[in-house]
Amino acid sequence: MSKISILKELWDFLKVRKRFWLAPILVILVLLSLLVVFAQSSAVAPFIYTIF
Repeated sequence: MSKISILKELWDFLKVRKRFWLAPILVILVLLSLLVVFAQSSAVAPFIYTIF
């Protein structure tokens, strides 16, 4: 299953169920998870702790 089909299925779910308020929450969760993943393996990691 490709990532595009997962995103399309998620969008269809949000559209059919009228759950558009979930979209910003999901975007923020994805951005925070990317921040954590990239911060683990970089020299920026000590500075990330000041954000939280």
